[in-house]
Amino acid sequence: MTQPSDLWVFAYGSLLWSPGFEPAERARARLDGWRRSFCMWSIHYRGTEEAPGLVLALDEDAGASCDGVALRADPRHRDEVLDGLRSRELVSNAYQERRLPLRLEDGRTIEAIAYVIRREHRQYACVDLDTQARTIAAARGERGPNIDYLSNTAAGLSDWGIHDPQIEALLDRTRSLTA
Repeated sequence: MTQPSDLWVFAYGSLLWSPGFEPAERARARLDGWRRSFCMWSIHYRGTEEAPGLVLALDEDAGASCDGVALRADPRHRDEVLDGLRSRELVSNAYQERRLPLRLEDGRTIEAIAYVIRREHRQYACVDLDTQARTIAAARGERGPNIDYLSNTAAGLSDWGIHDPQIEALLDRTRSLTA
């Protein structure tokens, strides 16, 4: 089980390819009861208030599971890592920081910080694949085009051998709109 000094973070989207810190350990992991979903309007990093983009969040779903990567911070940098994550992820209060149990590929069970959507928040989005693709194809925010976020996430998942049919279908659809 997780040691009290351990800080694990669940990477399921942009943290896969841009964690903002150098992890002391990385391990493929599964989170049960949640699904990865483009269910958060991005008004800062990948869109604006006037033209929101879409980014990933964990959306609670009792029958689902989400494969990703557990990142363990170096204990010497625990507070710095946590401050950086909170500054980045909690910018609009659409995410809620939760400590959730993960199963690592090697059989260990750990507790990790995960950023989950607040369904009651105005940034919660429940839109179909075509709306997601059109939004992502057009949106741009302070960190660049929304399609870069999607492409980098798909590549990050692929690098870990994680097959996510929804991400792959969305990427194909979005690329067809921007071709």
